[in-house]
Amino acid sequence: MEQSPLQALETQLQDHPQRRSIERSIVTLLEIARNSRDSDDWRLISGALADIRDGFQVFAPHRLTRKVTVFGSARTQPDEPAYRLAQALAVEAVARGFEVMTGAGGGIMEAANSGAGCEKSIGLNVELPFEQHANRYVSGCEGRLLHFRYFFTRKLFFLRESDALVVLPGGFGTFDELFESLTLIQTGRTPPIPLVMLAPDGDDFWPAWLHDIQRDLASRGLISAEDTSLLKQARSAAEAMDQISRFYRVFHTSQFQEDVLELLLHVALLAELVSELNHDFDALVDEGSISQGESCDSHGILRPCLRFHIDRRRIGLLYQLIDRLNDLPLPNEPAIEQPGQRRCLVPPCP
Repeated sequence: MEQSPLQALETQLQDHPQRRSIERSIVTLLEIARNSRDSDDWRLISGALADIRDGFQVFAPHRLTRKVTVFGSARTQPDEPAYRLAQALAVEAVARGFEVMTGAGGGIMEAANSGAGCEKSIGLNVELPFEQHANRYVSGCEGRLLHFRYFFTRKLFFLRESDALVVLPGGFGTFDELFESLTLIQTGRTPPIPLVMLAPDGDDFWPAWLHDIQRDLASRGLISAEDTSLLKQARSAAEAMDQISRFYRVFHTSQFQEDVLELLLHVALLAELVSELNHDFDALVDEGSISQGESCDSHGILRPCLRFHIDRRRIGLLYQLIDRLNDLPLPNEPAIEQPGQRRCLVPPCP
């Protein structure tokens, strides 16, 4: 006799390592069911869960490869310098071991998927009232195109799966993606990743915008002065990828252990340098001091790390700390893991 979905779930949960989290999710659904019989409510819940399911399936084979997300206008034409620059960026990213993610539409998105090619592209399309079609460079790529029902689930996966963001000139949609990313980075809701504003040489689109940000926001105290450290600028594909690669030169990733931030590194630091960091970045530490140790990353690899209680209002200062680490002279030339892969070259945790 065929099991019902609830019976099948009970069977699958018996030895599932995340059983408690799944049970909490089921309890939440039951609580919603107790209070809502509205079809629109359940259409939203069902659609969001389906988006998340599909996202997990598509990204599971790509979790060990770093990915660059490219944002920009869908209206940019193939004969425009920004289109050619997005193509060149994608070619450069693939050459350095990255895959390229876009919103799967036209313009800048099409250009980036074109430069990356089918085997290195991932497209995150979204259903729109006027039916946005995926561009031809990603539409035929098996297992590499997602169709989201909702913008919020699409944005979730852009940030969750990206190791770098590159933003080319665009309109409302591009600025929506830029400010959403900045907000999540500035508030510490997403791990630090490089965010590069890229425009053709001679195009003042981003310098003019950044000037306005500094004049109208930073000068009024609406953002911290160091928040502009969250942004980098580039004039060429190579310069943009140099900045992204450098971000992962010494820094690997970050993670929280309870309320302590850990910056996982590719190399251990000298004690004298840790003392200097404590002096120069005292304002970043909420209590205690920066200490050095070791910690396991999400793949069970033991890595050198810095630990401290972070003041979450000073994320711009955290980016300055990461820049300081990545600028370190390394006279012994240790084998630094290339940013194109998350795989580690050191033994796993015992």
